Amino acid sequence: MSYTKLAPALFRATSGNIRRIWILPASFRSTAASTKSQEVGEKEHAVVDGCTLVKAVQVELISPSKHAKDVVAAKKVEIDFDNTEEAYRSKNNLELLRSLLVFKLCTIDVLVDKNKELIDLSRKVFGKWLFEKMMKMTFYGQFVAGEDHNSIKPLIHKNQAFGVGAVLDYSVEEDLTHEEAADKEMDSCVSQAEKEGPVTATECFIEMELDDNVGHREKKYKAHRQFGDRRDGVTSARTYFYADEAKCDNQMETFINCIKASGGSSVDGFSAIKMTALGRPQFLLEFSEVLVKWRQFFNLLAAQQGKSGMTALEQKLELEQLKESLAKLGVGKKDAIDNWFTGEKLGSSGTIDLLDWNSLINDTTNISSLLMVPNLETGQLEPLLKTFTAEEERQMKRMLQRVDVLAKHALENGVRLMVDAEQTYFQPAISRLTLEMQRRFNREKSVIFNTYQCYLKDAYDNVTVDLELSKRENWYFGAKLVRGAYMYQERDRAKQIGYEDPINPDYEATNRMYHKCLEYVLEEIDIHRKANIMVASHNEDTVKFTLEKMNEMGLLPTENKVYFGQLLGMCDQISFPLGQAGFPVYKYVPYGPVDEVIPYLSRRAQENRGFMKGSQRERSLLWKELKRRLLSGQVVYKPVY
Repeated sequence: MSYTKLAPALFRATSGNIRRIWILPASFRSTAASTKSQEVGEKEHAVVDGCTLVKAVQVELISPSKHAKDVVAAKKVEIDFDNTEEAYRSKNNLELLRSLLVFKLCTIDVLVDKNKELIDLSRKVFGKWLFEKMMKMTFYGQFVAGEDHNSIKPLIHKNQAFGVGAVLDYSVEEDLTHEEAADKEMDSCVSQAEKEGPVTATECFIEMELDDNVGHREKKYKAHRQFGDRRDGVTSARTYFYADEAKCDNQMETFINCIKASGGSSVDGFSAIKMTALGRPQFLLEFSEVLVKWRQFFNLLAAQQGKSGMTALEQKLELEQLKESLAKLGVGKKDAIDNWFTGEKLGSSGTIDLLDWNSLINDTTNISSLLMVPNLETGQLEPLLKTFTAEEERQMKRMLQRVDVLAKHALENGVRLMVDAEQTYFQPAISRLTLEMQRRFNREKSVIFNTYQCYLKDAYDNVTVDLELSKRENWYFGAKLVRGAYMYQERDRAKQIGYEDPINPDYEATNRMYHKCLEYVLEEIDIHRKANIMVASHNEDTVKFTLEKMNEMGLLPTENKVYFGQLLGMCDQISFPLGQAGFPVYKYVPYGPVDEVIPYLSRRAQENRGFMKGSQRERSLLWKELKRRLLSGQVVYKPVY
């Protein structure tokens, strides 16, 4: 069989037709490590007192980029995060008091642990009207902007007046029991062929001789009932469970409404989506496994050349040795293999790296054929599962259609679309689909942003190789960096099911990974100006690190290459100083009816418990500003904008 058909193409589907797109079989990529990474020893929320003041200082700097090769005079922006008057200019006294009350309540364990029971009791005792009033005066008012597109406009406009934009996020969630969630997950993550077993390994699973893992699908990429409720151990991410295709269509319409609202309420706005809301997660599981196995196949070939242990793009395989290895494995005849490595650039240097390897893939017309992996015994490609029903085939195509529709709406409305990261057993497929959107829609500017979770061991590889691909194909790279939302769940699942823990060993390692990825992208921005990054962090040290690097590079906030992001109702002492200093900074702005965002508020309470117990900083700053106002006679303070 021709090697150019080693793996199939992923359909790019639209409402009117289905168009083929190129795919790369691995979403894990890397280049050589930066030599300028710095360690950070502080905890996520362990920071110093204070808030904000902007100073302009004349400094001499030499930028290594082609945009500033000579010595230039630049204004170095310094922000004083200890100036509470500047930090809370947008808040009246009642808003400061509400923040103090909510953050204090979040430190009381019994209230947080029993929040659902207390909410249900309050609703029964006070009635719907009074209960909603109480919520809007406390937790809802702190963390949620309003009930619909119209009611959130005043808050969005006020924040914009103080330099802070919005990432709209419709935060309605299903209030499922643990058992209901597990039932939905198992039903949607297992194929019909697997449900109809028993079957033999030969009939249903691919044999792949990597690390003695023969004759079965990898455990990581199969559904397990004890982890069916993906909300367990997760406090900072919304979770979607598949019900049917109609529900996915409804969720797509909700995302479209968010995109349109974002485009209508702000300039250069953002909107966030989750892939698990747009289709059956079975496809994400299976596609992820295929991508990982293709990467493993490349690693196997690299190991045969003594090049294991390198970062992904450092693994440059000698072309002639690669051909011999493939022939020995029985993948194809030597004459046929010689024809695979032809083309304008492919193999011209005498070596093949991961991106060259990926570029060999050709397209096909059957989307289920995408789920192919190499069988080293036969030298042939075989499907991950032998049988796909017609409905499963249609469900895969519909997911791709919905992704395509959202990307087009984002482009038409002048909105940047951020694809949120999810669990590691879904993430390879999510990143691959996001990368395909970037290749199509990021031709003139960064419209689609992928999210990279820096608590993962392979975060640097993922960032650097995706960025390298954007350079080779000449499109704009867009990234959001987060530390990650699923750590406890991921570690527990890996331990109980029996696969390698994907998480960095400790918090300091995650900090180093975050700063390493961040510095790499900043250096790329400094050199080529064809990348954008959102620093989505509540860590003041990370924000200071970013500002320091921007000053060193002469990268101005007005260039809109580096964005900052925090959640509404949290870390205003970071967001508003940045906004008032001219940096593009955004709040994740949740909205939705009170009753339907209760699950979201429950998670905010749990997240803030750890946040507030770990640091008294935000409450200290709030008290400091409130006292300053009262002592200066500002008993009634109204923001002016």
